[in-house]
Amino acid sequence: MDLELQWDGNPSIILDIKTKLGIALPVQVKDIGFTGIFRLMFKPLVEEFPCFGAVSYSLREKQKLDFTLKVVGGDISSIPGVSDAIEETIRDAIEDSLTWPVRKVVPIIPGDYSELELQPVGTLGVKLIQAKELTNKDVIGKSDPFAVLYIRPLRNRMKTSKTIKNQLNPVWNEHYEFIVEDETTQNLVLKVFDDDGIRAAELIGCVCLKLKDLEPGKVKDIWLNLVKDLDVQRDKKNRGQVHLELLYCPFGTGKESVNPFASKYSMTSLERALSSRVDGMIDLDPGKTGIKRREVILRGVLSVTVISAVDLPIADLMGLADPYVVLQMKKCQTRSKTRVINNCLNPVWNQTFDFVVEDGLHDMLQMDIYDHDLFGKDYMGRCILTLTRVILEGQYKDSFHVEGTKCGKLNLHLKWTAQPVYRNA
Repeated sequence: MDLELQWDGNPSIILDIKTKLGIALPVQVKDIGFTGIFRLMFKPLVEEFPCFGAVSYSLREKQKLDFTLKVVGGDISSIPGVSDAIEETIRDAIEDSLTWPVRKVVPIIPGDYSELELQPVGTLGVKLIQAKELTNKDVIGKSDPFAVLYIRPLRNRMKTSKTIKNQLNPVWNEHYEFIVEDETTQNLVLKVFDDDGIRAAELIGCVCLKLKDLEPGKVKDIWLNLVKDLDVQRDKKNRGQVHLELLYCPFGTGKESVNPFASKYSMTSLERALSSRVDGMIDLDPGKTGIKRREVILRGVLSVTVISAVDLPIADLMGLADPYVVLQMKKCQTRSKTRVINNCLNPVWNQTFDFVVEDGLHDMLQMDIYDHDLFGKDYMGRCILTLTRVILEGQYKDSFHVEGTKCGKLNLHLKWTAQPVYRNA
């Protein structure tokens, strides 16, 4: 049963807020009111009156939530940034405690109704790779972006990336794991902020991804456009893009979907998916071997054939360029470069480079294209690739957009020859 409900009250709630600066603030929360659509679920059905054992309720759709904050004995608005931060924390806590799939269970007939409580159904692995063309929030210099990711807005379940200083095209290459309770209705939320030091971080943009759009057990590589507000979808301003790899693993579909948050496991879902595709892998079930696998290190040789490029930007006065490519593995810091092709915007190299990779899951291949000049070089664009796809497929050939160009593409052939190495706990 769905019903619209309006509630207003004036409770006396005093919160003891402690800031990072060590300042303690007694904050009063009052004048709470909200309007929304609640769902009531009457289950399980039983033979005795009233014919159901319990009632579960949850907020299916929030329409309005208001409350007032006041520092006991002072004015909270006099402390810059504190009011907004406290209000956001309280709002997130209230909404998460009521919003579907979270539900409250009220027993009507005595019994065990633990199966009605919210239960984990899987895990979501997220690799935050990079962002590009972020809106600059600083008057002097460039923004210092960092990202916050979550499925449920609880502080202990939100993930925060490192801050990349003075950069509008940051590269993070960080991996996170989230618990999923309902893949049909839950979303992954990502917010990118500009770090302003002791002041409150300023939002650059945000994005929301529906988990139901992910195919279980399959890695999804995706670029997402940032918007101003998750509730306002009419915003068309370019605020930048973020690059993610996502893998949803439901529980109960095989040993690769074992809950990694259990104390005896620490492999991420992406590590399990990649390691399960390596021939001759060791059984990862510690219940059989008695050995805890702390992590999987995917070591191997990455062969990169730089075939060609098309539609590179003009870099010389004569309307051409002298392009070459610098290839670098980000983690192991090994580098190679192609030969220079003179007077050409569609160069053909057909050169192959081999890189010994010590940790394929966490390394990245960065390819920077330069125009060769007699007294230096001019930057033309770049491509950044994780090794996830080549590890999963073994080898592939594809065209990749060159960041920093309008329509330039780099044609590559990649091949992976793996040798797994397991580190025990």
